[in-house]
Order: sequence, then structure tokens, then C-alpha cells
Amino acid sequence: MEKNRKEPLYQISVVARMLGVHPQTLRLYEREGLVKPTRTEGNVRLYSEEDVEKLRTIISLTRDLGVNLAGVEIILRMREQIEELQRQVEKLTELLKNYVQVEVVRSNEPGLVKIPVARLVKVEIVEGKKDDST
Repeated sequence: MEKNRKEPLYQISVVARMLGVHPQTLRLYEREGLVKPTRTEGNVRLYSEEDVEKLRTIISLTRDLGVNLAGVEIILRMREQIEELQRQVEKLTELLKNYVQVEVVRSNEPGLVKIPVARLVKVEIVEGKKDDST
């Protein structure tokens, strides 16, 4: 069974020990908006595996590379944008694969089917718009 990386599991003291930092450091990162742990009804911070991994990145950037917190924020934001772009590219690639497979099925000729590039671009844009609205 795959573990949910977003499930809140660890209290601040446990995460601080895991990462070798003071709990106050984790509170600072939260105040700066770099990480947002879940809060229980009793206002206890709970960190997920995803949060811990993000904190490892933050600590590495600050300790090992000397990046200040403003720089860390920019790097994390750019990283999220890159990941989103990668998801979009994967989605478009899948749409194109499906489109090409449909064209091959419709073809009576064996082998590869030539499809004008303009037609692929047109389908990519139309399919992309259709997918975004759902």
C-alpha cells in the first residue's frame, strides 16, 4: 500500500530532531511562508512526509549553499512552476499520443501515417483548452 505523502504525521519536536534543527527554526520557516504544516484542533503543528522533504530542501539551500530565505522562496516557487509545466507537458504528450493512435487506426495504409504539423498543433490547442475547462 502506497503511503500518502500529504498525510500529517509528525509533531514539530519530532521533525526538528529528524532534521537536526531547533523547533524555532521550523516556526520561522512557517512564518516566512516556506512551509505550512497542518494544525490540529488543539493548534498542534503536524508535518507530512512532503513537508519534511521540503524542509530538507530548505535546510540544504540555506546551510550548504548559503541561500537566504528570500532566495529559498524564489527557488521553491520556481520548482513548483517547473513541476506544473512538466505535468502539462506529460498531459499534452498523452493527448498527442492518443491523437496519433486514432489517426493510425483510421488509416488503411500500413506503417507510419504522415500528419501535417499544423493539424497536430491545432488539435493540441483545442484538446488543451477542452481539458482545462474540466
